[in-house]
Amino acid sequence: MITELRTYKLKKGTSETFEKIFTEQSLPMLKRWKVKVVDFGFSLIDQESFYLIRSYESIEQRKQSQDAFYGSEEWINGPDKPLIDCIETYNTAIVDSTKLSIINTL
Repeated sequence: MITELRTYKLKKGTSETFEKIFTEQSLPMLKRWKVKVVDFGFSLIDQESFYLIRSYESIEQRKQSQDAFYGSEEWINGPDKPLIDCIETYNTAIVDSTKLSIINTL
């Protein structure tokens, strides 16, 4: 299993729009496409930073899933452009799910 951590830096003044489109259109679509969403939301210290955490069986399965999802007419003719219009930048990190743990450094 792998976990994808994606963070979005939103354009000023677009947080409410982004959240509405994400929760009302994108999230239900992810569920219909059987994408495992682990968590999502705004940063606790910055309302212009949003995160999305997804889980996949493998790098290959992630690629297949995302190619199909982001290439679909439902996405392209739905939330794609309105969400992209809200995003200034985004970053993605992929980690081995078996190595995720809370490290006590005290």
